[in-house]
Amino acid sequence: MITTIVQFALTEPVSLEEAARRFKSSAPKYQKMPGLIRKYYIRSEDGRTAGGVYLWENRQVAEAAYAGEWRARVAQLYGAEPVISWFDSPVIVDNAAGGAITTAA
Repeated sequence: MITTIVQFALTEPVSLEEAARRFKSSAPKYQKMPGLIRKYYIRSEDGRTAGGVYLWENRQVAEAAYAGEWRARVAQLYGAEPVISWFDSPVIVDNAAGGAITTAA
């Protein structure tokens, strides 16, 4: 499994309420997205940075999702190019699922 942290600097600070409105409008695009296990939308406390933390089945599906149209949509919606950091996620503890521990195969 792969975790990505996507961040983009905003041209103007965004309130938590405005960030939630924007995030909610894009959330349906991620429902049932092939290879995406989970996504968390994020906003810095000062409202100057936003993005997401994604858990993917593998890097190939993540790279495919971040190609082309996605980058253009993010840049248009937030006025900034995304910066993507990549991390291997060999073990996950899910307390919402009763403390389930998942390991990458």
